[in-house]
Amino acid sequence: MYELIKGANVGLATLSESVDSVMVSLDWTSPSGEGDADVSVLLLDVNGKVRSDADFYFYNNAVAADGSVQLLGKTPTGSGNKDRISFDLTVVPSEIDRIVVAASRYDGAHFGELGDLQLTLADGSGENLLRFAIDDADSVSAFIFGELYRRGGEWKIRAVGQGYDAGLAGLATDFGVDIDDDAAVEEVLGGSAGDERADAVFPAPAVEREPVATLEAVPAPRRPDVDTELRKVPARPRTAKKKVTLPKVVKKSLAENESWKEARLFPVSALKSDRDRETRATSVLLSVMAQIPEFGRRLTAAFGAPAGRMETFAEVSLPHGEAPRRPDGVIRVERAGKLWTALVETKTNGNALKAEQVQAYMDIAARRGYEAVITISNDVALEGSPLVDVRIDGRRKHKVALWHLSWAEVAHQAQMLIRHEGVGNMAHAWLLQELLRYLQHANSGCHGFQNMGAAWVPVRNGIDNETLCQGDPRALDVVESWERLIRQVCLGLGGELGQRVLPVQRSKRGTDPGARRSRLADQLCLEGRLQAELRIEGTPGVLAITADLRTSKLRIAIEIPAPELGYPLSWAKRLVRRLSEAPADLHIETLVQGEAGGPRGTLERLRPEPGDMLPKNGTQITGFRLSLFKGMGSGRGSAESGFISSVDDAVHRFYAAVVAQLDGPARRTPSAERATTG
Repeated sequence: MYELIKGANVGLATLSESVDSVMVSLDWTSPSGEGDADVSVLLLDVNGKVRSDADFYFYNNAVAADGSVQLLGKTPTGSGNKDRISFDLTVVPSEIDRIVVAASRYDGAHFGELGDLQLTLADGSGENLLRFAIDDADSVSAFIFGELYRRGGEWKIRAVGQGYDAGLAGLATDFGVDIDDDAAVEEVLGGSAGDERADAVFPAPAVEREPVATLEAVPAPRRPDVDTELRKVPARPRTAKKKVTLPKVVKKSLAENESWKEARLFPVSALKSDRDRETRATSVLLSVMAQIPEFGRRLTAAFGAPAGRMETFAEVSLPHGEAPRRPDGVIRVERAGKLWTALVETKTNGNALKAEQVQAYMDIAARRGYEAVITISNDVALEGSPLVDVRIDGRRKHKVALWHLSWAEVAHQAQMLIRHEGVGNMAHAWLLQELLRYLQHANSGCHGFQNMGAAWVPVRNGIDNETLCQGDPRALDVVESWERLIRQVCLGLGGELGQRVLPVQRSKRGTDPGARRSRLADQLCLEGRLQAELRIEGTPGVLAITADLRTSKLRIAIEIPAPELGYPLSWAKRLVRRLSEAPADLHIETLVQGEAGGPRGTLERLRPEPGDMLPKNGTQITGFRLSLFKGMGSGRGSAESGFISSVDDAVHRFYAAVVAQLDGPARRTPSAERATTG
């Protein structure tokens, strides 16, 4: 891989023969596991300015109408994150001379707090071509990593490494984006007098969009009345979207009784075997992808597919040795006369992908000049732990990328579109809803990760009788299953909320995933506990999940920082008021400076006497920890009494009953970062 130093440049054609479509990734790590940044892209003309605010792309304006730019979101990498941007250079408007790739931080955070900053460039197959490592970001809140630019009829890339003290607003202004001085919003907070005002105001491009249709998300729990305090917070860049929603209230059914079942576009009653389920699921998914451009593009852009006309096929016969092979599906995308092709292999229920089968499809794709093989199953892929082992023939000139999707991720993307982000018209919204109903039906076999594996029962028994030893490979299997479960919980909750919900990885810089999992497996053997942390965008702290296999208890907790203004007694009273609808058995612990723990008690006991939360010696309060305990399911499967369902239910219950009441009113500190990626 080519190593670029600051200020250097290289032609893309020098790096690879196929650079019409490239992927730029920005990486960083955080010592605390909580740091993050938002990427942005600016398309500039020969004068170094955007043509209009529409040339400014960020998390709320992530896709160019012509498909030239698409922000693909974050994926976790050890103790940090990777944010990816897909560029189709064949359709970049001719008047665009330069493409700037940058990132920014918020709430007083700066890039000097992050480590291992780097930019990588990959071709359409996913092969890394170039790397630019950055070690001098310092205390700036916005940073240009690099830029793609035209020279002599070809595209080149330059390592920039330039910071901006003025943050995203200063960077955007330099490149001609209009700053909206009225873009600040007022937010109601519970608290004492004394407004906390933020000075930064961010640009709000007014991009005219096609009308989109959405399905309304489930309303959030009602917030209790609180003492009000107005705080001005910086508004994030927003695009103007005209939305056409489907009816919020379901029409009264004309059925005579509840036994009458509504006809569905994708029926599941006739599915009798796993083969039936695989065939139906493949056909249903691929047909919807071809009919709804936003959905098809969303699932394939991260795999290097261009934005273009998509067609999908099922049960295609392809020659391979003595007998032809029949992959479950084929995806083809046409753009500017060029074809991108991927073979698709699907599995449903608990059926695992077969290495021999996937290897055959990789070989077929390589011989026929196809770009990718995509596997879809209920399993969740982990970094550094491939689901199938395949051999890549390095002697072949044509390279084929192997990608994986879980059914849970497919359902998540469908949910994000129909409930939060919108699609092109009413018919597309209804079609996507039918797909989601199919995937969520008990007989579809597409429920996502649903089995903790064969090692689950032996490990539980070994912890009970204290015979599980460090280094036992079964403990590592359980840790990997736990990580898959947590990623699926993030997808489910994020789809419901329309917000990023991502696992937090607290590990040392440079720690590879295998070493981190081995350390967690040793911890499981010694302590008998599985632990994870989630960050939900917009919440005041990190959600901590602990599964204690010795006591069969789940603990879901969140730590919220103490307010910066007011008196401790008013903090305690205000917290109790905010939690007026929370369960009576919610545990509240006061966090005090320099001590292991402060006063604690259940919400039921503290409601009449909030002052009992205050330390008697007047020690400084740093925050509060809120916890709920729940019995843990024992079975390894996804039945209602199983471990997987108990964890999922506990997280959803805690969010609805506790976090949702803190979401708006809670005061955030500079260390409370926005959600990180998985």
